[in-house]
Amino acid sequence: MTEKDKNHIIELIKAGEKLPKEYIYKLFADEEDVFLFWNGRKEDVTNVALPFHSIEHIDEPRRENKKAGEALELFDQRGRQLQGWTNKLIWGDNKLILSSLANGPMREEIEREDGLKLIYIDPPFAVGADFGFNIEIAGETAEKKQSIIEEIAYRDTWGKGISSYLTMMYERLKLMHNLLAEDGSIYVHCDWRVVGFLRLILMDIFGEDNFRGHVIWRSMTPSGFKGQTSLGRSHDDILYFSKSLKLTYVPQKIPYSKEYLKERFNKVDEKGRFFKDEKIGSATTEETIENLRKEDRIYITSNGKLRIKHFLDEADGYYMDDVWSDISHENSQSELRTGYATQKPEALLERIIKASSNEGDLVADFFCGSGTTAAVAEKLGRKWITTDLGRFAIHTTRKRMIGVQRTLQADGKDFRAFEVLNLGKYERRFFMDDLTNGARKKKEDIYVDLILEAYKAKRITGCETLHGSRAGRFVHVGPLDVPVTQSRLLDIFEECKQKLYTQVDVLGFEFEMGLTPQFIQELKEKGVAITLKYIPKEVFDKRAVEKGQVKFFDVAYLNTKEKIKGKTITIELTDFVTHYTQDDIEELQQSMRAGSKVVIEDGQIIKLEKDKKGIIQKTLLTENWYDWIDYWAIDFNYEDKKEIIKINTDKGSVEEKWTGNYLFENEWQSFRTKKNPSIEFTSAAHEYKKAGKYKVMVKVVDILGIDTSKVVEVMVK
Repeated sequence: MTEKDKNHIIELIKAGEKLPKEYIYKLFADEEDVFLFWNGRKEDVTNVALPFHSIEHIDEPRRENKKAGEALELFDQRGRQLQGWTNKLIWGDNKLILSSLANGPMREEIEREDGLKLIYIDPPFAVGADFGFNIEIAGETAEKKQSIIEEIAYRDTWGKGISSYLTMMYERLKLMHNLLAEDGSIYVHCDWRVVGFLRLILMDIFGEDNFRGHVIWRSMTPSGFKGQTSLGRSHDDILYFSKSLKLTYVPQKIPYSKEYLKERFNKVDEKGRFFKDEKIGSATTEETIENLRKEDRIYITSNGKLRIKHFLDEADGYYMDDVWSDISHENSQSELRTGYATQKPEALLERIIKASSNEGDLVADFFCGSGTTAAVAEKLGRKWITTDLGRFAIHTTRKRMIGVQRTLQADGKDFRAFEVLNLGKYERRFFMDDLTNGARKKKEDIYVDLILEAYKAKRITGCETLHGSRAGRFVHVGPLDVPVTQSRLLDIFEECKQKLYTQVDVLGFEFEMGLTPQFIQELKEKGVAITLKYIPKEVFDKRAVEKGQVKFFDVAYLNTKEKIKGKTITIELTDFVTHYTQDDIEELQQSMRAGSKVVIEDGQIIKLEKDKKGIIQKTLLTENWYDWIDYWAIDFNYEDKKEIIKINTDKGSVEEKWTGNYLFENEWQSFRTKKNPSIEFTSAAHEYKKAGKYKVMVKVVDILGIDTSKVVEVMVK
């Protein structure tokens, strides 16, 4: 770089002007010949290590329902489950998850399994299109729109166009590279618009020598374009890299297509065997020809020439190359279809997993979608970790994996337990630490102000339990990392009675499971109407708060009936109440044109039909409470297993700590599937080993993928 160049750069910087790209490249010219650069590139990656919170543990699945005509069994029959590693299904931002896996105590657990041997990811190109999903209800289709946290992920990914997408992928791919075993591999399934960028990033991280291939998956017929203005697109791209020159690779043979076999093996000998023939090489000896003749492998042509026969039943295929044209997308009517827009066929993942791992190896997918990687890994005897930001993706994968467990159990095959995890309150603490870094105000005051701003409430003073007010109602902000308890509500009630306040909104991330509708109703009858509302994670995003996009939803409730006979108990799900809202019916009625639209408001799914005269007809699609139920599960002895987390200490050791919570052991479950959309509302009988008092936890997941739980205390004799 000349002195003139240097002076020019200084002048541009002083003037606050942008540097021409050629100067940027010149500044790094001494480092390497080619430097990959984009606006926003950062070399440092997140190194936070947050503990994982256990949402649910699925050890052994209950048996499938009996078919019509088969005798009913009173008790569940259990299958066998492999000991040791428990598979992981993790809900949350995969950047924090990857960092916590790489830097936290779970890294040691991964290393004990001989490391992470294979990563397959299908990172979304247009995130917003992937988080929404459709719900089939009463013959109609309702759209569940993406949450604000998912919209935030979309903005973070595409806010500055391709540069912000590359920044998002670069940090995550570096963390994945860190997690991979030395003989591990990664397959990155790409959108055609970003494959060129991602290939360069992967080469930058993994090294050019570790580029193993660029797979062309020809999965569809070419798509047409009006006026034929462009080439039709009929393939996906899959980039394949290894961690090092030492890699796990198991050659796979691809069966020949029927068309190929029909074309090539087109001759029939006197024994009716199909074969193809080839010339005999000039170096072939008479002895070899005689041996081939004895094996009935010599074919004599019409002009008397000798050729060698190759029989059809010996044509077992060819070794896998980088063009895959024999795998199609899952048929729309397939029982494996989950309704997930980006679902990939199991045959595709089977090929990848078989090629780059062995039975017992650990594989991962950090954009798991509908859970295809986990499903195939389980069927092939691999261990797995999968993660996703979308609540619906986690719920879909959970149901799918229980289905896989049930199938393996019915076939007498081994299967593994899996657990559903998230970063929970530890993630909230991380966000708050980030927001309050260097702040002078107390962290608690900053937290309360943050929630009140998101709720559009004003701060008030002079109260012990009340923090704000909005539209004539007082507001209490629940704690950051512990549930709102019944005793806390009683304190709020007492202060309201003393000050003659009658209406309070209580906001919380979590609520004690003993808070029943009956308890809330009792407080209302005594003069204070309390409404419980969930605080969404979106409150930690300033953009969502400033735009007024944060939505607080009323807590849903469920009711059950317990039938106890001796030491035996059955649970019946008797009611479910939700107030979930994502649409404004009044606004839609004014703006919609002639036609129909399905909306979700205040716990109801309604079909609006507007004719050409502007007359609107409403049809309630969720006629009964059970229309909302997609899945429910029971832990018959909820407090028998404490939730123990592992955390890194300042001294570099790992400490085990009880969170104060208990693990939800999924002992019985019923859920809807495409094959069987019906659901049971009475559990199979469970028998306790000894008499006593037990706490039973019931968990419901509604058709929107939202969890609601309840704990009941029972006495068996």
